[in-house]
Formats: sequence, C-alpha cells, structure tokens
Amino acid sequence: MSDTKKRALGRGLSALLESENDSATTTSNSSNAIHSTGNIALIPINQIEANPFQPRSRFEEIPLKELTDSIRQHGVIQPITVRRVSKDKYQLISGERRLKATTLAGLTEIPAYIRVANDQSMLEMALIENTHREDLDAIEIAIGYQRLIEECNLTQEDLSEKVGKDRTTVTNYLRLLKLPPVIQLAIRERKITMGHARALINIDNPAGQLSVFDKILDDTLSVRETETMAKAAKTSFPKAKNKSKNFEDSKLEKELSVALDTKVKLSRVGPNKGKLIISFNSDEALREIIKSFHS
Repeated sequence: MSDTKKRALGRGLSALLESENDSATTTSNSSNAIHSTGNIALIPINQIEANPFQPRSRFEEIPLKELTDSIRQHGVIQPITVRRVSKDKYQLISGERRLKATTLAGLTEIPAYIRVANDQSMLEMALIENTHREDLDAIEIAIGYQRLIEECNLTQEDLSEKVGKDRTTVTNYLRLLKLPPVIQLAIRERKITMGHARALINIDNPAGQLSVFDKILDDTLSVRETETMAKAAKTSFPKAKNKSKNFEDSKLEKELSVALDTKVKLSRVGPNKGKLIISFNSDEALREIIKSFHS
C-alpha cells in the first residue's frame, strides 16, 4: 500500500487493512482482487452499485460538503458495508452518504465490510444504520418503517424491537404518512418539528390539521402552543365523516332493497371495493333471499 493511500485512509484504518491483507483479505494487489466475506477490504468504487432499499432520498448540501472535505484530508474513518453479488461487483448495504462523499473527494477506492445479506436483511440494515447514524428527516424514517412492515412482513412490535424504539414512537412516525402532503413536505423541509407534527396527527380532521399548520407557520407557534391549539381544533373540526353515497350507489341500494324486499346497505372501501349488507328477520326470509339469487 502506497504512502499516499495510507494518508487517504487514515493511520488506524490503514494498519487494520494491512493486517487484513496479511490474512488473505485480498488474493492480489489488482483492482479486481477477490475479497473475503466477513473482512474489511479496499473496493473500487466503480464496482459498488446502489442499495435499492436505501431509505435516504436526498442529502443536505453543507454536511455532505463537510464530510467530503474531511475525507479528502483524513480519509474514510468508518468503512461502509457491502455484499458481494458477483466476482467483481458489490451492492451497498449501508453508508451511502460516505460513498457519495468519497466519490466527490476524488477517491477511487473505499474501505468496506463485506457481508452476506439477503434482501430483507439489506433493507433492515440500511434502515437501522441510517436511522441511528444519519440525519434522516422524520418522513424518510416513516417511509422506511412502512417499507419494513409491508415488504418484510413485520408487525409494529417486531419493527420496534429491530430499530430499538418503543412501539409508541414507531406508531407516531407511521402516522405522519397520513398527514396532508403539504404538511409532510414541511416536515421534510424542517419548517416544522416532529413535536409540531405529533400535535397535528392528534387532530382527526384534515381541515383542522391544515388550519393549525397554517398558524404554526404564520405565528411561529411553539410545540406547546401547537398542542394547545390542536386540542381546541379537535372540537372545532370534528372527525371527518365518510362521504355520502353517490347517486348511482344510492339508486342501486334502493333497487336491491325493492327486489329482495328487505333492507340493503351498500358501502364502499375503495374505488372498486366495498361491502353489501343484506338484512333478514328469519331463516325463512334468508332462504327466500338466497332463492332469489338463483332464480
């Protein structure tokens, strides 16, 4: 390893990598060397592909520049984590910010832990590593949590254990995704804090949420003031009721009631989904209803 590379890595990490090389971390000195799983090795950046499960979608410019300058001067202090997908191709598990800064610093290689991980493990590790070590905004965290639940079939209880948060905290993050888009954007842009957001999600009516949100921006409300206003909004803006049936659904409901000679209730739970409730007063009436469907 050249003196230049040692300076780029930092003295401690350089020594560690030299030790790993002595124990067959790499089989040759070429850029296409095969690295051993479970060790730290220098990997060419052009052999590393992005993690499709990465929850972070953007990086703040100033902190990224500061990290880039630090890497340019001191090298990469903390290795990224990757998994091997072929002889000379790796997939990032965690450390996207470090990888991006290293690329911007002009380096062509980066130290990395090489692990074996399936897709679920990659998603879990990427989310947990970023949640604990990076400044993700609350919406990014919520999206990551939601993906873990949906794509890895986790319960909220399972999720809370994996990310080391109590279940109430996990639930509050997930509830952020039910807020109106304009409020979610404000959270991402850090115009309001997580404390403000927690107060807003306790308002059942979107109109009430937006009303208090406007007040937060216009009057620079504190979290305490927002909580007080949110309590008042729960009274001023009662929980939104389901929209009334459209004309076609009401007409169909009446036609079925007449045809079956009983009360029929039709309710929708989506664009093309719903429930049809048919009432009956006796087993004989039920048999007559069933018979009508076969006639």
